[in-house]
Amino acid sequence: MSRTVGTVSRGIRAPIFREGDDLSKLVPQCVLAAVEEGEFTVQDRDIIAMTEAIVARAQGNYATVEDIAADVKTKLGGGTVGVVFPILSRNRFAICLRGIAKGAKKIVLQLSYPSDEVGNHLISVDAMDEKGVDPYKDVLTLEKYRELFGYEKHPFTGVDYVEYYEALIRDCGAEVEVIFANDPRAVLEHTKNVITCDIHTRERSKRLLKAAGGEKVFSLDQIMDATVNGSGYNPSYGLLGSNKATEDKVKLFPRDPQPLVDAIQAEMLKRTGKHVEVMVYGDGAFKDPVGKIWELADPVVSPAYTPGLEGTPNELKLKYLADNDFADLSGEALRDAIAGAIQKKDADLKGQMASEGTTPRRLTDLIGSLCDLTSGSGDKGTPIVYIQGYFDNYTAE
Repeated sequence: MSRTVGTVSRGIRAPIFREGDDLSKLVPQCVLAAVEEGEFTVQDRDIIAMTEAIVARAQGNYATVEDIAADVKTKLGGGTVGVVFPILSRNRFAICLRGIAKGAKKIVLQLSYPSDEVGNHLISVDAMDEKGVDPYKDVLTLEKYRELFGYEKHPFTGVDYVEYYEALIRDCGAEVEVIFANDPRAVLEHTKNVITCDIHTRERSKRLLKAAGGEKVFSLDQIMDATVNGSGYNPSYGLLGSNKATEDKVKLFPRDPQPLVDAIQAEMLKRTGKHVEVMVYGDGAFKDPVGKIWELADPVVSPAYTPGLEGTPNELKLKYLADNDFADLSGEALRDAIAGAIQKKDADLKGQMASEGTTPRRLTDLIGSLCDLTSGSGDKGTPIVYIQGYFDNYTAE
């Protein structure tokens, strides 16, 4: 085994991209500029990934609070609107909530507990147990919530999101009523017009609400799914995946980025003769064991990728082979036996004991999570990630 390096993930520094920039040319330029520094050479099946933020920014895919308000008023009538299961985030939801509130006379805000969908806790599970609250059936008013749990602040941001959202809605000129319940149908005691704001469970929530008598029922992917007065929009995800851009504007999830990844792949083939894979990535899909936050606040990890990134890993568990099939071998003999097993492995290892414990997730979710961790979300300045060796195995030289 002469090769000692496996998978490598590199953050590629790039300029600050603006609306109208041609990423199909600029992203390859950034990668090839890094190649010229002598750090690496382009190989077949390398991966170029770019954060969804630069794609949406280059598209100019933005919507203002007023755009959101106009869409909400048109679709829900401008009266009392239930806002069910929003995540607790100033970056992800606060500007959206401002738009919703400006498009209604009253907001009935239904918060899930003890946490939101992505793991931001309003209260601790222990506190809930101590107070004898049953999250499966108990519906709490704001007064009851305060009586039982007081004023809880988020451990990372220091924000009491109940108080923050309540004040935000009032500042937009709408009345507000807050309830706490984990059944979306609880809101129907207050209004039949509802926006369900959950991300990954939205279809179930809409189904339950409509079956229980909801009249105008929308999910966030149906708000800003078409342009309003020339605004940005996303026909697939609407406001899902949006981020705060300014105090009055959100950047939406990129709109139809598939042609872009295909164009970058073609440009790299033209300039290097190598067939690389390309993807757009948003949030990774992993959970923080301390804060309990599940990172994935985007509707998907990757909204666009080239065909070579389709599927799931098909890998053998090396430690299983070493401890079981080849337990009597060591050194060069063990290495050769494991290499032989890899070379002869089936095209589909699903259900085989030797693959048990390998990560049963889609390649795009795994690679997107790697990219999200590599680029970070702050000031690293590396919105492009270049990955090599991801599809290699123990036998690759």
